[in-house]
Amino acid sequence: MPATNFSTPDPYKYNNGFGSYHESEAVEGALPVGQNSPQKAPYGLYTEKLSGTAFTAPRHENKQTWVYRILPAAAHENFQAVDADTYHTHMTTETGKLHQIPNQLRWDPFDIDETVDWVHGLHLVAGAGDPTMKSGLGILCYAAGKDMGDEAFYSADGDFLIVPQHGVLDIQTELGKILVRPNEICVIPRGVRYRVKLPNGPVRGYICELYQGHYQLPELGPVGSNCLANTRDFQAPVAAFDDDEENPNAPKEYRILSKFNNSLFSARQDHTPFDVVAWHGNYYPYKYDLGRFNPVGSISFDHPDPSIFTVLTGPSDHVGTAIADFVIFPPRWLVAENTFRPPWYHRNIMSEFMGLISGDYDAKTGGGFKPAGASLHNIMSAHGPDMDAFEKASNAELKPQKIGEGSLAFMFESCLMVGVSEWGLKTCKKVQKKYNEESWQPLKRHFKNPKKST
Repeated sequence: MPATNFSTPDPYKYNNGFGSYHESEAVEGALPVGQNSPQKAPYGLYTEKLSGTAFTAPRHENKQTWVYRILPAAAHENFQAVDADTYHTHMTTETGKLHQIPNQLRWDPFDIDETVDWVHGLHLVAGAGDPTMKSGLGILCYAAGKDMGDEAFYSADGDFLIVPQHGVLDIQTELGKILVRPNEICVIPRGVRYRVKLPNGPVRGYICELYQGHYQLPELGPVGSNCLANTRDFQAPVAAFDDDEENPNAPKEYRILSKFNNSLFSARQDHTPFDVVAWHGNYYPYKYDLGRFNPVGSISFDHPDPSIFTVLTGPSDHVGTAIADFVIFPPRWLVAENTFRPPWYHRNIMSEFMGLISGDYDAKTGGGFKPAGASLHNIMSAHGPDMDAFEKASNAELKPQKIGEGSLAFMFESCLMVGVSEWGLKTCKKVQKKYNEESWQPLKRHFKNPKKST
């Protein structure tokens, strides 16, 4: 599958590679040589360490980046809680506000709100676990129409995996700038500060926030050393910084917005948060073009498990089981013979939250699953193709077929029972009340008892 042909050119430079050690400097000589924290850093910069794991984590798991900045990130006033009603946030995940229900759920496309920015436009749809215990995940949608102002946002709760559905995100992070377009994804690690601007107007998409650990590439097992998402296709930003003294129009005040235990806090400071002149390490934001994903599949019979389409995974403590898998269903060839090709009917110990970026999903042909919409099939909630998809697949000529042309569906899959937020179940008013009734209740009986014919 070729890389996506984007209409919006990307003006930024990147380092290539996933999980690699990178170093980058916006001013030559700003990185110290041979010592991470010298007595005096070059050019009068401050040395600061950003750790994404415990200091004593095994070397192959350790995530850290050294940054060299004009002023430390600690140089701000105290954080103050932001009133949710005033700031119109919908991020809270108190246990009493998550509805644990076995029903299959599907949402119509979420609305775009052109009156709000990135932080105002975050809405929790579903979740499980507890950020204070670094366990579980949150599933959000975002919908915004305005640039963020003189501020920076970060989440202390977990890593943001951002999946755009509409519009372009111009993300200025502490470590550099990233442009993210539909058919690309971006991961902003826990604690990294950033600001989102919208160069092409309103935006909409999905987020899977991982409270536990960090996203990584899945093991390939018998597949071997290649295919799926290859490390070289991931891109990390290069150093770029703002300097208030060189900008006569620089603001006199900035705000730092913190998502902390799914509540919002705000602190003021008198200098730009984007003042990192150089950095080196392996803890940084990155993006990936989903068009570079190389799918594998069956070429004999049977429908393979969706795990073969995993782009990134957030593993649990149990090998082979994920707190969050990010799975895509890209355009691909089906060549298997004498088999039912769409996903079979199933009940699963995993919860499946699906979204649609573009086109039609082959297992839901009835028209109810639309781009910018979503569905949730929780643990052991039975689901599968709707009636139209079943009838067509059962009678189709089994020849090599390209499916998914012009389509891209994805799934956030979790071993946890996922609760639905008050906003997702009621406030957004997008839940389809007849999802089950229209998808599976119309299925026809085809069984012919051979005993009756004798």
